[in-house]
Amino acid sequence: MIKTILIIIISVSIFGLVLFVFVKNQIKKRIDYYLEKKNKKNQTS
Repeated sequence: MIKTILIIIISVSIFGLVLFVFVKNQIKKRIDYYLEKKNKKNQTS
């Protein structure tokens, strides 16, 4: 019983960590894209 609970907790933790890293990278890419777009806009004007 305890073994199955530990397996579930560990697998959910690993899944959460992977999801967190993925979302963090996606947000970073989006922020970098918009900052680059803004910088190009400011340079041309």
